[in-house]
Amino acid sequence: MLMPDWLSPERIIGAAGPYALWVVALIVFAECGIFSLLPGDSLLFTVGLFIKVPVVAGAPPVIHYFGSEVATLIFCCIVLTIAAILGNISGYWIGRLIGPPLFKPREGFMGKVFNPVYVDKTHDFFDKYGSKALVLARFVPMVRTFVTLVAGVARMPFRTFILWTAIGGVLWACGVTTLGYFLGQFDIIKNNLEAAAILIVFVSILPMLFEFLSARRAKKKEAAGA
Repeated sequence: MLMPDWLSPERIIGAAGPYALWVVALIVFAECGIFSLLPGDSLLFTVGLFIKVPVVAGAPPVIHYFGSEVATLIFCCIVLTIAAILGNISGYWIGRLIGPPLFKPREGFMGKVFNPVYVDKTHDFFDKYGSKALVLARFVPMVRTFVTLVAGVARMPFRTFILWTAIGGVLWACGVTTLGYFLGQFDIIKNNLEAAAILIVFVSILPMLFEFLSARRAKKKEAAGA
C-alpha cells in the first residue's frame, strides 16, 4: 500500500464495526479541515464498496442501514458530504484566524504537516483557477486541505467560499462513494481491495498530472514561438 497499515481503509472500517460511517465522517472532517495526511479518497471509495461487500466472508456488510443498499448509499453520501463541508468551513476559519503563524517554518513532524511550501503551491493553484479551485482541489490529495486554509488566509468572502466548497463537497463525497458502491459489484474489485484503494488514490492525482503536462506543453510552445 501507499500508506501505513494502520491507515488502510479496510482496516479502519473493519475495526470501527457498526460505527464505521461515523469514524470515516470524522476522518473526512479532519482531512478537509486541517490534517492532510489522512486517506480521504480511498476511505470514501471503500465506504461505498463496503455497502455491498462484507468485511468478513459470510457476514452482512458493516455499513448497512434502513434494510436497503440504495437508502444506505444516499444516507452515507449525505453524512460524508456534510462532514467534508464542515471540515472545509473549520479549515477556512483556522486559515483566516491563525493561518500565517500555523505555517511558519519549523522542524519536526509539525513542520512537515504544515510546510509553508504547501501554502505557496496552493496559492499558485488558487491564483490560476480562482473560486473554482475549491472544486478542482477536492480531487487532489493535500491540495484540498491547504486550498481551504489559503482561502481563509486570503480572506475570500465567506459567501463565495461556502458556495464553491459545497459544490466541491457534493461532487467529491457523493461521486467517490457512489463509484465505490457500483464497482463493489465486480469480483475483481471485491477480491483486491488494496489494489482498488491504490487505484482511487492514483485517479485522484490525475487532475494534478494533467495540469503539469498542460503547463509543460504550454512552455514548449512558448519556447518554440520564441
